[in-house]
Amino acid sequence: MHTHDFQRPLGPLAFVSNCLRWGGSRSPAVVVAALLGMAWLTVWGAAHGSAADTPGEITLARDVRPILSKHCYKCHGPDDEALRGGLRLDVRDRAVRPAGSGQVAIVPGHPESSELVARIQSADAGEVMPPPETKLPLSERDKLVLERWIAAGADYQPHWSLIAPQDRPLPVVKREEWVRNPIDRFILARLEAEGLVPSSEASRETLIRRLSLDLIGLPPTIAEIDTFVNDASPDAYERLVDRLLASPHYGERWARRWLDLARYADTNGYEKDKPRVIWPYRDWVISALNRDLPFDQFTIQQLAGD
Repeated sequence: MHTHDFQRPLGPLAFVSNCLRWGGSRSPAVVVAALLGMAWLTVWGAAHGSAADTPGEITLARDVRPILSKHCYKCHGPDDEALRGGLRLDVRDRAVRPAGSGQVAIVPGHPESSELVARIQSADAGEVMPPPETKLPLSERDKLVLERWIAAGADYQPHWSLIAPQDRPLPVVKREEWVRNPIDRFILARLEAEGLVPSSEASRETLIRRLSLDLIGLPPTIAEIDTFVNDASPDAYERLVDRLLASPHYGERWARRWLDLARYADTNGYEKDKPRVIWPYRDWVISALNRDLPFDQFTIQQLAGD
């Protein structure tokens, strides 16, 4: 699995099933907990970090745009009617040319000459940005991020969806014997960085129960458990995954996620709660997942049908 391999069929479905498959007989709960833990730490660090823990490489999408969006775009964003001082910070060619005051907000590579840096560092209530009345003061970390970004050239990368993904080097880990696939390396590297060790391997009874509940939303039968427990073939787990993915219950379980987002219901709710005959759409979504319809076609066909 390469990190640039995004041509995957639809859904959280493929993501969950592949995570489980890549994890071999690793506990899915361990995988999910590790990923959620990493995400939580990232969010917590962004909210509580100090200047000292500012990331080494500043990027527009991850570090800068959230700051500008929260503190600056209301007056210096894409809304021309709300624009103040002739300054837009969401577009590079507007941010690096003189604003209405004649000052240049961003001079790439030169924070000392950038009016934006002077304003966010100002102690004068009449000059500091954002203005005190907005009640959106920048933290010291925010100020340092903006200054370092400008010092590095104030690169305005395109939206992440327009940037071709690139492979990341696999991290070096101590417990090589635990690794069975590339994703294991990323999980284990973070565990080792936190001074943690992986959980012990789950029993086969536990694995088939977790996998069945994850993929089709139903517990395995006694016969299915016995079959998996007694299957000594090296690809027993992979074949179990394939069997569950081929089950019609797979689409039924995972369609619920999409249908909830689309606000699907068999009745119109409210005080009358009359039935609505739109079940063909529900069945189509279920069928799309079971047919492994690629996400781009899944989206295009819904737009066409709408």
